[in-house]
Formats: sequence, structure tokens, C-alpha cells
Amino acid sequence: MPYNFSRRAFLAAASGLPSAAGLSAALAHPSSPGPAGRFRGELVLFSKPLPQMDWQRLAANVKRLGFDGIDLTVRPEGHVLPERVEEDLPKAVAAIRREGLSVPMITTGLSSASDPAARPTFSTAAALSIPYLKPDYYRYELKDVRGELARAGDRLRGLVELAKEYRVQIGFHNHEEYIGAPMWDIASVIEPLDPAWIGYYFDVRHATAEGGVGCWKISTNLVSRRLKMLAVKDFFWEKTPKGWRDGNCPLGEGMVNWKYFFREMAHAGFHGPISLHLEYDIPGSTPAEKEKNTLGAAGRDLTFLRARIEEAYGS
Repeated sequence: MPYNFSRRAFLAAASGLPSAAGLSAALAHPSSPGPAGRFRGELVLFSKPLPQMDWQRLAANVKRLGFDGIDLTVRPEGHVLPERVEEDLPKAVAAIRREGLSVPMITTGLSSASDPAARPTFSTAAALSIPYLKPDYYRYELKDVRGELARAGDRLRGLVELAKEYRVQIGFHNHEEYIGAPMWDIASVIEPLDPAWIGYYFDVRHATAEGGVGCWKISTNLVSRRLKMLAVKDFFWEKTPKGWRDGNCPLGEGMVNWKYFFREMAHAGFHGPISLHLEYDIPGSTPAEKEKNTLGAAGRDLTFLRARIEEAYGS
């Protein structure tokens, strides 16, 4: 298997590597229909809202809040810069694992296998036994949506070839307004590909925004057999002087039907990583105050999330 990683990356990673058995289990399909039993996946915090924290401080605070791990940004302005992924990702992961936390997934800015950071990112993630990777988004220019989807599909298939080569699974994230927002478009690209290496990183907030009456339920059913990861956040519609807009908010204060959604996830037998996102505005007159309030918001949302999971899966 062509893991082209540096000796330094290997040595930095070795102290925190999971067992081969654990890696094999991670590579198995995370969703199997039927009674789910107690949720066995990991609840992780998306690291984006805490960009000022170094890896050690990030890990210590995330552990204190009660999360199982971290969804680490490996992209421009992220906790690991893509041009330094071979040097810094092993160090970041080692710092996180020293706190007893996991890094089951990374969020990247990769949209093409030709990106100079693509192969180093996949190879380093493989060396560190990180099972899941989120790629970047593809935009509709709204000039020729069929052609734009076809071109995005070609780029995504190139990333899937790297995923297969390095045995790191891709979860495609649905985001409002981008390619994949209605799910049916990107499903036409994903479904013919090997489910071992490409599936869905489903975001019920964005699915609800794109299909608030019933289409989000159709999308939930569509992805349920091929789920890799989940993103959780909430939103509401509001009328502003500039027209209607969707505003992000804490979990449970918006339009997402969490009871229905997690009941469906339990029925699908989903036990993959669930990444908590904090996209809503969090006040703070100083950086220290904003950081404190951000951690408080993460803790409150985690409590809500655990309660909804326990309702659906059992405690």
C-alpha cells in the first residue's frame, strides 16, 4: 500500500496509532439497517469556532466539555495548514490523543486530486489511521448546471481514487446553495462509486433549509444506507429588510426536527462520527470572553445532542 509519508510524520504518529483491528473496524461501512442499540459512535467538536487555540489547549478544553474527539480543520486558516500537513498533522493528532481524545475525521479544502496538498493530506491521514475526510465544496455557476455537475463529478472521482489508494474514506457534505444541496444531484455521482471509499457526510440543517417541508426527509432516507459522518447544527428563517434569510442558532431553537431525524438514524443503524458545529453568532467583547462563551455554547449544544441521541438509540 503506497503510504508516501515522511519518517518524521511516522515517528510523530506512532505513539498515538490505534490498533490494526480498530482501523479495520473503522473501514467497515458505518451504517447497517435495523435496530441500532445504544449509540456507539463518537461525538466530536468541529474545531473551526476556536481558531486561536493551539492543539494542546484545544484538546484540553474539548475533553473538559465531554466530547469524544475533534473534527480537525486541515485547510487554509485551519488548525493545520495544508502546505504543512505532513509536518503538523502528526503533531496535532498526537497532542489531541494525549488527552485521550480521537480524531476520527478531518475537514479539508480539497476539491481535486491535482491540488498539491491532496496526496500529502491523504497519505498523512492514512499514516495516522484517521478514517474519514471531508472534501471542499463545488459551486453552481447557474449557467449550465448539468455541465457544472459533470465537471464537479470528475473532480470528486479523482479524490475517490486517492481515497481508495490510501484507504481513507470520503464523506461528501451537503451544504445549501452548493452542488449536493438537494442531494439528488450529487447522488448521481456518488452512487455508482465504491461505497467503501465514498459516502455522505449528512447535514440535516442544510437539508432542512433546502427542503423544509418534506424534501429533507427524502434526502435523509436517500443517504441513510451510505452514511459516513453527520454534521449537526440548527437554523431558522427570519424576515429582514433585505428579504428572507436563514439564521443559525443553538441546537433545539430552530427548525430541525431532531426527534424524527435521530429516530431515522437509529433505524438506519448509524454509528459513525457526529460533528457538532457552532455556526451561530456567539457574543464576547474580548477574545477571552468570546472563547469562554464559545465553550459554554458547545457544552450546552452537546447536552442537547446527547439527549436526542439517547431518546432515539436508548441510553
